[in-house]
Amino acid sequence: MEYFLPFKLHIVAAFAALGVVAMSTAGAAYLVQPALDEIFIKKDEAALMYIPLLLIGVFVAKGVGLFIQKFLMSYCGIKVLERLRYELFAKIICLPLDFFGETRVGMLMSRIISDVNLISSSLPELIRMVQHILTMIGLTGLIIYRDPKLAFWACLVFPLAVYPVIYFGRKLRKNGRKMQAKVADVSSHLQESFNGLRVIKAFATEELERTKFRDTVAKLVRIGIKGKVYNLLSSPIMELIGAVGAGLVIWYGGREVIAGNRTPGEFFSFMTAMVMLYDPFKSISQANNTLQQALAGAERVFEILDASDLKEEAGGTAEYAPPFESLSFEDVTFAYPGVKEPALRSINLDIKAGERVAFVGQSGSGKTTLAHLIPRFHDCQQGVIRLNGRPVSEYSLVSLRTNIGIVSQDPFLFNLSVRENIAYGRPSTEQNKVEEAARAAYAHDFILELPQGYDTVVGEKGVKLSGGQKQRLTIARAIMKNPSLLILDEATSALDTESERIVQDALENLMQGRTSLIIAHRLSTIISADRIVVMRKGEILDIGHHSQLIERCPAYQNLYKLQFNEEKLP
Repeated sequence: MEYFLPFKLHIVAAFAALGVVAMSTAGAAYLVQPALDEIFIKKDEAALMYIPLLLIGVFVAKGVGLFIQKFLMSYCGIKVLERLRYELFAKIICLPLDFFGETRVGMLMSRIISDVNLISSSLPELIRMVQHILTMIGLTGLIIYRDPKLAFWACLVFPLAVYPVIYFGRKLRKNGRKMQAKVADVSSHLQESFNGLRVIKAFATEELERTKFRDTVAKLVRIGIKGKVYNLLSSPIMELIGAVGAGLVIWYGGREVIAGNRTPGEFFSFMTAMVMLYDPFKSISQANNTLQQALAGAERVFEILDASDLKEEAGGTAEYAPPFESLSFEDVTFAYPGVKEPALRSINLDIKAGERVAFVGQSGSGKTTLAHLIPRFHDCQQGVIRLNGRPVSEYSLVSLRTNIGIVSQDPFLFNLSVRENIAYGRPSTEQNKVEEAARAAYAHDFILELPQGYDTVVGEKGVKLSGGQKQRLTIARAIMKNPSLLILDEATSALDTESERIVQDALENLMQGRTSLIIAHRLSTIISADRIVVMRKGEILDIGHHSQLIERCPAYQNLYKLQFNEEKLP
């Protein structure tokens, strides 16, 4: 409810409009009695003039009140929806990478889109319930004023009507939880299938994926049908209870009219009020059903927003600013969540300004993990990493990550123009440097050959470009960033020989005047490094120049021999 507090004036105005609606409904029922008795029985011509006008006025007031109430509540609901979606996205995107390793992206998308959508209907439905309660109070007052005895028979069935509201509300809340969980499954399945479309087509498993999706959707349908049954059953049950009450009133009221104790106008005015009274009670049941489903969505949203164990990444207060002076790992040990075996064990390493330090080793040796600890994509459980003599945890994340450049083997581009991808994250004042960065990355020539040049939209994940072209754009993006420390994570491993040569030249431009950490699979790319760090199973086996390692390090000798037949090494 606190999300609606900024709109308290709108809500107060909506409640005022509700009061007008409630009084208008009761007023319309009240006018039935003078209409029947004065016009149709007494044939009063004066009444024939003013009663229809009063009736029209009552319904105009009711219509205006309904419009104001519904518009204001819809406006509040949409604005709250906007804030909730933003806060949910803002929190999720600031969670540590470890969270995304254990959570399906499709589930997160479902919470931001589907679950938040359900919440937007909660306040309008709550106000709708209040509207009907106010209407019921007005109408109940009218029927008691008209005839206390008849009112007793009319209200006799009300306690029976409370049970279906509670029973079906609980059922729908439980069903809503299952429904939203299954919607998340469908969203996850779609996201995974579309991202893995090349693999699906390569293995010709379209039919298998269709079957899996059909089964997932079938489960969603079964849950949906069950929810519809609960939702639709509540209405006829409320109708039946209302019919019992109406039958009792007609039986007792009819006897009174036949006996001459009441006029037909008084009875039908009472009946009109009673019929109007049962309708909001039935509507309250429907509003409660919708509200319970909304609360099921709210539970899933606030599981993330209010979860104490899901904490956003927190940096220090110190600002890291170039120049880069030193980087040291002091007895660093790290293990991924849920994995007993450490990915890194007791790493000790010092890197000085201007050095090119290469990391080699078999897959799983911890090279990339070590690099990811520097910008704090993960935090080590033991030891400390110092940058310019200060633990990296003391720097603000923005200043730390802004001054570290990363080029990975899997280049990622946004579905934006070439220009926007190169200048990503940079202020608009630096837009004029895009072409300069592209030239340094050997990307300018191929960019000019694209249909709209620098304004060409590259497609999702850069699907319209080749692997080498995408990699050169990410290098241009790193050049725009102008980092003081550079991490190259197997940046050329997925490229063919021709593309690798061009990209390697671009990387040379990028590494000029910078401290560089190079993770490489191909030894030919790191032969000239100042130092080579040989790793195996999360430990450092040896550190030295190529000539030193080829003489004394068996693990490095083995890597050399494995690649010697494929590459001509100096």
